[in-house]
Amino acid sequence: MALRSIVQPTTLSVILLSLAAPAFAQDFCGGVGSGGQWIGGDAANSDITTADNFHEQMALVLGGNDYVALFTLSATTDVRLEAAGRGAGDPMIDLLHADGSLILSDDDSGGNAAARAETTLDAGSYCMAMRSYDGGPMTAFVRIGRQDHEPLTEGIAMQGDPGSSGSCAEAVPIGPLGSSANGSAIDAPYWSFTLDQPTAVTITAVNETADPVITLYDAAETYITENDDYDGLNSRIDMTDPLAAGTYCINLNALADEAAPITLTVSAFDPQAAVLAIYDRGEAAPPLDGTVPVTDLGLIGTRIRQDVNASSIASWFTVDVDAPGLLMLEAIGNASADPVLVIFDDLGREIGRNDDHGNATDSLIAARVDTGTYVIGVWKYGDGLGLIRLLVERYVPAQ
Repeated sequence: MALRSIVQPTTLSVILLSLAAPAFAQDFCGGVGSGGQWIGGDAANSDITTADNFHEQMALVLGGNDYVALFTLSATTDVRLEAAGRGAGDPMIDLLHADGSLILSDDDSGGNAAARAETTLDAGSYCMAMRSYDGGPMTAFVRIGRQDHEPLTEGIAMQGDPGSSGSCAEAVPIGPLGSSANGSAIDAPYWSFTLDQPTAVTITAVNETADPVITLYDAAETYITENDDYDGLNSRIDMTDPLAAGTYCINLNALADEAAPITLTVSAFDPQAAVLAIYDRGEAAPPLDGTVPVTDLGLIGTRIRQDVNASSIASWFTVDVDAPGLLMLEAIGNASADPVLVIFDDLGREIGRNDDHGNATDSLIAARVDTGTYVIGVWKYGDGLGLIRLLVERYVPAQ
């Protein structure tokens, strides 16, 4: 890609993240926006709805940090967000609402390892976070504009003839909602489904050995969204806003084993099932009302030990603390179990999470606690079952 196609001197500014000054309170975009930079230089010039042209910045990402661009919309707007690395740079982007909720993520939809996302957003403030795929240093151009502005990247849909072999034109119908198909990304890279009426849908691609990626297009092969690694290495797209009646295309890719079979499912979006899936992944504490099984370990004195026949679905426990102090939690897996550990207070606020502590795959959390009930989740990576020993120790301040 020629440099002149992505550098616009009138809108280009260079940002070194290590020198960036906080632009917002720490809770803006869930804290992500606290060190962000206005894509237009200041808040007044960062309204994409009224911008004469796209806004672009060049960012140097160091030490695994994220570059964060801030922008606003004064009305509902069709926007395009892009990031293109220089040299071998491979950027990834996340789009977050001001309230911290994640709207979308993208890795390679811009083509040539660039990131790109096109979506419609309501009026409000937003953060676009960019990072390097491998965590290394990277220089990249970031562009935010409307969909009628000149794009920075080629886009996947622009690479090749949409009507040629190996495109959505030859997609295999997956069947009615609730249907599943099983095939490799090499043998069956394109699938289609048809909606008779506006419907919210869920699309999943399952097989961690393959590490699947799914991309959704409409009948004209216009990019809608994509996902990679929603649940472990498996992928999932939840279109909570109903898709219009019509035919849609799914592009199935594999980042690891392209010949491994992947189970692809398209079903009607189930809000209750989506919430339960969040609890299963340990992303939020379940309610203590019986909706999700929770084992009460009771009042902790000095030490509680519990063996867990763990799977990739979180097992939940509660402990009661009768005085302020410190809780030390350990999850120790056998040879087939790589544990993950999380703890929430009784209001659902996360106070600790750990995967691999030190040089081992076991997990360790030390958390200061007050009097109350605490919810602990533990699970393992990968398929099958594995034995995990959960240890909870309580320490009190010296008198």
